[in-house]
Amino acid sequence: MFENLSERLERSFKILKGEGKITELNVAATMKDIRKALMEADVSYNVAKSFTNDVKEKALGMNVLTAVKPGQLLVKLVHDEMAALMGGEAVGLNLTGKPAIILMSGLQGSGKTTFSGKLANMLKTKNHRRPMLVACDVYRPAAINQLQVVGGQVDVPVYCEPDSKDVVSIANNALREAKAKGCDVVIIDTAGRLAIDEDMMREIETLKNAVNPDETLFVVDSMTGQDAVNTAKTFNERLDFDGVVLTKLDGDTRGGAALSIRTVVNKPIKFIGTGEKMEAIDVFHPARMADRILGMGDVVSLVERAQQLYDEKEAQELVKKIQKNKFDFNDFMSQIQQIKKMGNLKELASMIPGVGKAIKDVDIDDDAFKSIEAIIQSMTPQERANPQILNSSRRMRIAKGSGTTIQEVNKLLKQFDQTRKMMQAVTNTSKMNMMMGAMRGKMPKMPQ
Repeated sequence: MFENLSERLERSFKILKGEGKITELNVAATMKDIRKALMEADVSYNVAKSFTNDVKEKALGMNVLTAVKPGQLLVKLVHDEMAALMGGEAVGLNLTGKPAIILMSGLQGSGKTTFSGKLANMLKTKNHRRPMLVACDVYRPAAINQLQVVGGQVDVPVYCEPDSKDVVSIANNALREAKAKGCDVVIIDTAGRLAIDEDMMREIETLKNAVNPDETLFVVDSMTGQDAVNTAKTFNERLDFDGVVLTKLDGDTRGGAALSIRTVVNKPIKFIGTGEKMEAIDVFHPARMADRILGMGDVVSLVERAQQLYDEKEAQELVKKIQKNKFDFNDFMSQIQQIKKMGNLKELASMIPGVGKAIKDVDIDDDAFKSIEAIIQSMTPQERANPQILNSSRRMRIAKGSGTTIQEVNKLLKQFDQTRKMMQAVTNTSKMNMMMGAMRGKMPKMPQ
């Protein structure tokens, strides 16, 4: 995410770091280089120029040239202005309707159906709502089936009428069904359409006027860059949507759509999709995204993801086991499963300040825990519950059974022992500190 832009910005700031002192001349040179970096990231020229002019004006107005640490102050100014460019503050959903209605819109292939499932899952697990998905894509082959599969993955009901082409009738019938079943949020998945397709645009306008949604969201593939921004502008002129969803942001090394779209359509980015899993959805926080772009990490989002997946009762029981030195391989395996649910491992690691740059050329795939899981699964129930009984003959049997080496088994046992000691040492601190410490202890070693 934003890999290319982050590297270019870092080079831009080196213009200042290489100088003996900060002058108006080299501040201007830095801003010129940053403008080029933004344009390479597919930010429009007008947005990039306005951004760098604002930063330069504020820098000179705040006497950056005479500041104690002018380079750091300029980085902070760029950060704050970048956050403002993307909207400043996170903007939530309006869910006041009974039921609340969310209408999805966007181009074909933008990821509306998958995102609808992710949003339903988030509202269900995090907001304790009772969502229903509605299939109003009556054109694409297998669209209804796809939404049913997505609904099944997140255990959310799906309303559909396979033989109907009347999307207004389907939506109204779905609303009645939702009220009857006690669902308090209805997410309407619509067909992908081109802004130049007048009939399709008129259909979604008619649907919006008929159901009067609390939220109309425009879903866009961030990897299309400036094209995404232009499409958003055209759709907004017709639909006057309430917010933007950027999908596939984990695959976008440039980031132009995230930086430009708020300025062009004057509508907030509300959510981002960061992977294929149903949990790979984040509320869009402009300041945190600016942190990521400037290589500062995003620990707050990392902790929030952990909190979202961590069960309160399970955490309390785990603390008790740790305090009694009863933490075993069953608990260890459970924690690994929690981490895997949080998303792509490389993305998670990049949220830790300073780690993103260090691992940019390192391949960390989602099978990083595979050998660890194989080793634990090759243990008997008695061995998992009592790691101290794992003598050399048992270790040899486990290595053969898991398709690993005795060295790998010994390494895991050593890491497990270190993790157990570390977790015991932090049980007197806050529960979150305990949890994050446990996660660090179980993260696979980064290749050198």
